[in-house]
Amino acid sequence: MNTLNEQHLNEEQIQQYRAIKQAKITVLQIGEGNFLRGFFDWMIQACKNQGLYEGSIAVTQPRPGGKPKIDALAEQDGLYTLVVRGLENGASVERTEIVSVFSKVFDPYSNWDEYLVLAESPDLQVVVSNTTEAGLVYRPEELIEGQPIQSFPGKLTQLLYRRFNYFKGDPKRGLVCLPCELLERNGDELRSCILRYSDDWGYSKEFKDWVTQHNRFLNSLVDRIVTGYPDAAQAEAWFGEWGYSDSMLSTAEPYHLWAIETGPELDELLPLRKAGLNVHYVEDLKPFQLRKVRILNGAHTLMTPLGLLHDMEQVREAMEDTVLGSLVRATVETEIIPSLAISEEELHAYAQDVYERFLNPFIRHRLADIAMNSLSKFKVRLLPSLLHYAEDGNMLPTGLIQGFAGLLRYYKVILGETGYEGKTLSGLPYVVRDDAGLLAIIASVWAEAKEQKWPLEQTVSRLLHLENVWGCDLASLWPELAAAVSASIEEMERVANE
Repeated sequence: MNTLNEQHLNEEQIQQYRAIKQAKITVLQIGEGNFLRGFFDWMIQACKNQGLYEGSIAVTQPRPGGKPKIDALAEQDGLYTLVVRGLENGASVERTEIVSVFSKVFDPYSNWDEYLVLAESPDLQVVVSNTTEAGLVYRPEELIEGQPIQSFPGKLTQLLYRRFNYFKGDPKRGLVCLPCELLERNGDELRSCILRYSDDWGYSKEFKDWVTQHNRFLNSLVDRIVTGYPDAAQAEAWFGEWGYSDSMLSTAEPYHLWAIETGPELDELLPLRKAGLNVHYVEDLKPFQLRKVRILNGAHTLMTPLGLLHDMEQVREAMEDTVLGSLVRATVETEIIPSLAISEEELHAYAQDVYERFLNPFIRHRLADIAMNSLSKFKVRLLPSLLHYAEDGNMLPTGLIQGFAGLLRYYKVILGETGYEGKTLSGLPYVVRDDAGLLAIIASVWAEAKEQKWPLEQTVSRLLHLENVWGCDLASLWPELAAAVSASIEEMERVANE
């Protein structure tokens, strides 16, 4: 079977593909992976389909290890297939599209001059990146003339320096940088890295002023699950249906969100909102970050220990469970959302999107993976909502307390041959993955409780006193909490043993 190339396009797609190859390069994309191809490139394709965007993208990889994907993409003439599938407004959807937005696909490590010469293009406007959190960091690196820089921010520093010199510091030749890495204040971090490299390499104050005053580093929050290449059987079935194979095939959920700290003028460069995409230009990202952490991530952290204790494996399984799924929904809607100073109407609509995403039959999200480092996750995702009610003093939020009870019961562990081990309510073994120091502290409390035959409420109270785990003394802050949490654990055990 032939690999995807121009001959597999229909007449309309061929016209669009050939126009892309002739289009001016307006975007440099540093990141060849599944996420950008299922998120940003898909968005540009949507703009293209509506006749809203005339530019094209040059794509390259941020690290040497990405060369095989870049080569595979180049062999397919820059084309790849994206399948969007999942639930949308309660209905199952599956949409297949060939994406053709790349006019140049190359490896910067073997084509360093080709990378740098992009800096001299008056058409270049935007740099978009996704190099993972590990890629958007400053690491000291020696500058050797003619040799490629390894790091992403270092490479971008070189590009901007070349552009500054070529255009003689023209204020109008600055670029808009849109990092998609999952770091808070990612735009600020990218600019900071560039300035540090500039200091290391002895670049002038005039260049650094041009970087800060005439280039824009926009903080943004991205949200879409891009599940990548499907299982082999599904891929082969699709290839048989389409009449071509595609090593760069990717899949994604229908939901997408991009919140960017900028004004609506960005739509003149990238007409994303004009294309009807779920993109928001905002003054402050904090409400978007807060709702994601406290609702989406919070629901994950609420369900995970409870699901694992009841021998569940997947997020979807937990959400479909009559008891646990109902608990998650009720806790989000009656306890977490009221604790946030954001429009409840917006939050309830967002929560409905979250439930639909959790129920996507094409995403296999393992609870055991989410469970890693649950102590620190609980502190950030659920504890603030719990403390909201502690400060209020009027009610014990039953859902959050059940979630906390599940967490403490899940961390009822002893040090064994494979690590810190616990047992589900049915007696099946599991290993908890978390900070070894914190696990040792919690395990010692459970061990002492067993040796001294403490009542469960005393054990829970001792656990709640651990300021180095929770960041505060929860037992002193909220004296009623220990009794409520221990009662929830006892009820959990009682029901399991019936």
